[in-house]
Amino acid sequence: MTSHATEADLESLLHDALKATDTETRWAVDADDMWCRLTPGSATPRTQGWKLHVSATAASAPEVLARSLDVLLREESAFKFARSLEQVSALNTRATPRGSSGKFLTVYPSSDADAARIAQQLHRATAGLAGPRILSDQPYAAHSLVHYRYGAFVGRRRLSDEGLLVWYIEDPDGNPVEDKRTGQYDPPPWAVSPFPPSVPAPPRTEQTAASPVLLGGRFSVREAIRHTNKGGVYRGTDVTTGAPVVIKETRPHVEADASGSDVRDWLRAEARTLEKLRGTGLAPEPLAMFEVGGHLFLAQEEVPGIPLRTWVAEHFRDSGSEQYRADALAQAVRLAELVAAAHARGCVLRDFTPGNVMVRPDGELRLIDLELAVLREDGALPTRVGTPGFSAPERLADAPVSPTADYYSLGATICFVLAGKVPNLLPEEPAGRPAEQRLAAWLTACTAPLDLPPALQETVLGLMKDDPAERWDPARALTALRATALMRPARPAAAPQPGGTAADEVDAAIAGMVDHLVDTMDPADDRRLWPVSTMAGEADPCTVQQGAAGVLAVLTRYFELTGDPRLPGLISTAGRWTAARTDTRSTRPGLHFGGRGTAWALYEAGRAVNDSALMDHALALALAPQDPTPSHDITHGTAGSGLAAAHLWYRTRDPRLAGLVTDAADRLAAAARREPAAVSWPVPAEAVSAEAGKRYLGFAHGTAGIACFLLAAAAVTERQQHRDLALAAGEHLAACAVRVGDAVHWPAHTADLPTAPYWCHGSAGIGSFLVRLWQATGDDRFRNLAHGAARAVVQRASRAPLTQCHGLAGNGDFLLDLADATGESSYRAMADDLARLLVAERARRGSHVVFPNEYGEASTSWSDGTAGILAFLLRVRHTEPRHWMVQQPV
Repeated sequence: MTSHATEADLESLLHDALKATDTETRWAVDADDMWCRLTPGSATPRTQGWKLHVSATAASAPEVLARSLDVLLREESAFKFARSLEQVSALNTRATPRGSSGKFLTVYPSSDADAARIAQQLHRATAGLAGPRILSDQPYAAHSLVHYRYGAFVGRRRLSDEGLLVWYIEDPDGNPVEDKRTGQYDPPPWAVSPFPPSVPAPPRTEQTAASPVLLGGRFSVREAIRHTNKGGVYRGTDVTTGAPVVIKETRPHVEADASGSDVRDWLRAEARTLEKLRGTGLAPEPLAMFEVGGHLFLAQEEVPGIPLRTWVAEHFRDSGSEQYRADALAQAVRLAELVAAAHARGCVLRDFTPGNVMVRPDGELRLIDLELAVLREDGALPTRVGTPGFSAPERLADAPVSPTADYYSLGATICFVLAGKVPNLLPEEPAGRPAEQRLAAWLTACTAPLDLPPALQETVLGLMKDDPAERWDPARALTALRATALMRPARPAAAPQPGGTAADEVDAAIAGMVDHLVDTMDPADDRRLWPVSTMAGEADPCTVQQGAAGVLAVLTRYFELTGDPRLPGLISTAGRWTAARTDTRSTRPGLHFGGRGTAWALYEAGRAVNDSALMDHALALALAPQDPTPSHDITHGTAGSGLAAAHLWYRTRDPRLAGLVTDAADRLAAAARREPAAVSWPVPAEAVSAEAGKRYLGFAHGTAGIACFLLAAAAVTERQQHRDLALAAGEHLAACAVRVGDAVHWPAHTADLPTAPYWCHGSAGIGSFLVRLWQATGDDRFRNLAHGAARAVVQRASRAPLTQCHGLAGNGDFLLDLADATGESSYRAMADDLARLLVAERARRGSHVVFPNEYGEASTSWSDGTAGILAFLLRVRHTEPRHWMVQQPV
């Protein structure tokens, strides 16, 4: 059977084939948004084994499917295929994870013998058709579309040691083993391949070579800069001259379109652009283009220096905010000059971003990664590919090539240099507020932390206007930038008072977030009570970090503050849903990933709605035996379990909980590494082997969080040893502090450079402990360090994401802790500034308000979504204690 079908819906080919072969009654067909699945009635289900993948491009998929159906409909093995050409394209983009790319059709053979036979038949049937190599699998033969790997046939998941849900298979003894889906073929050692060993190894550049690789007979590969689905980028040496080079690789059929064009054509276009710019000093000098094993390579001069994205982060870290402000303006002038010079030579860049500009050691800028650039005399490749936030909206909608799109990218890049980021403005529904209006609101909110003159804001907004015809060109931007003197605007004499515009916007955001949480709860979903982002991995659906407990805790607090009549029933339902999925016979350790954090949330929920059964379940969960753990920290380990037990002891005065607090504190005391006047908790090798011996300092995973628990534990245990340990930990943190101007930073661990000032690893989390240590000891050194941490938080405000773990919500909670502890209104004013900046990035979805996480997705979770943001905004508008911190009764 052959076909030349071009329709987007490939299912029509399936139905034609079923009728033609008279096999309709043999197959059960099921489909979702992505896949069409077929299961034969006679199939014997297997949970794991050797499975087959067949690759295709959007152009070849109809023919690949038609020929594959000729084979598969005669067999007794289940299979699935991507149900539309749009989905096929999505599987083959440059951004597709390397472990998923190219898998158009999957076969689940009923036996190893079937796997070998079907693979051979599919290989013969699809010979000569186009499709990318599947990097997670072994090709059946050279240039074959058929690939194989050993893995799971059904979706079985378990919690890893890190508390994330992972796919797993079982070894011959029945032990669970993670089914890792990476960009490299790596079968388990017990799985004996039934396939003939007939394929040579892939190009050595796709692997980590033990010795230098010589490409094109001239270029020695030294190291990989990065690997993506489209191919690698490598550093090397031109052996004929000894000069350092960068070598770019493109794989066949990635980003292939209906005409057969793919990323190799992009690389050819980049080579033409580099030739056009040869000798100008604007871009690297091209050296050679060559092919190895079907992969196309382009060697070019290596530009010394660092990417502009790295310069922005490191220069701000090392120079301090005052010096950075002046240097950032100078850099903005250079960026405008760079774009103007490229345009003068007939080059439209189409992907001008901080990652595609190099800062040389002498400060000069160079363009790199010009794969999407076009010369005005050339035809243009497809333009939908770009960089969100930096590519003009019409560019991502396939508008004709125009320099005005580069004007937008120039404005976004200047914004990134000045403010440290470009806001992620999620689409609104309905689309009421123009993007430039939302951007202007965010830039206005940046005024306090950045001290930007109005002229700079006007320049960014002029370049990034929604209408391409109204955008400033680089010449106008240069005139404005060169005329701008970096003068600080006068800060408002006082923060806006409740009832003002800023307070109204915070209140509206709170109401919209609560509406979102109320309307998106789905008790009928057995897997997730609220929708969350899983880009960073998926955790237990009941925990604080990413599950129901985090959202439930914040809605409980909101109900206690407002008496919202919608919430008692919702809280009870959410509590019962969570209780039904938590086992009181044993729990995982930790506050954010463990059972006692969930118990904390359930107890508070039951108390708020007078549900004694919920409170009883919470207490049983808190008292349940915990799985053994080598982890000491708050999120996953002993300190987090102890902190939750301390909170519940204050609620209940149950002596069993006091015993759990004592046990946790004693275990941490035994594990401590003591030094003169300091103490730390190195990561044990059995916790995370790759991290063994590192002494983390932050609240989530290190000294600050552990010591905060010990300080709280001392009030329960009344043991001086526990208090002394907390004090010694404070001394260690004081010794590790790094001052940059009036700001205080810390490294993530003792052998590292200072990190961003967030709750997880940096100043906000460490400061949250130090202000409590100051309250306990009266030692002003710790208060002063906390004040310096606050300065670090404020200076970085415009650069921060929005969330609790790494962002403004967690940072703002720390500032409110300082305000509560010291009584100084200046800290509350700082928190108000952060709240205005955060709310400026909101997106309205009807009556709902959502915010982007670090991956540009809306999520409801505590760590990276609505719940954690809502918790901070509630504290801004009400005087409330911080979540997940023990409040000792006076």
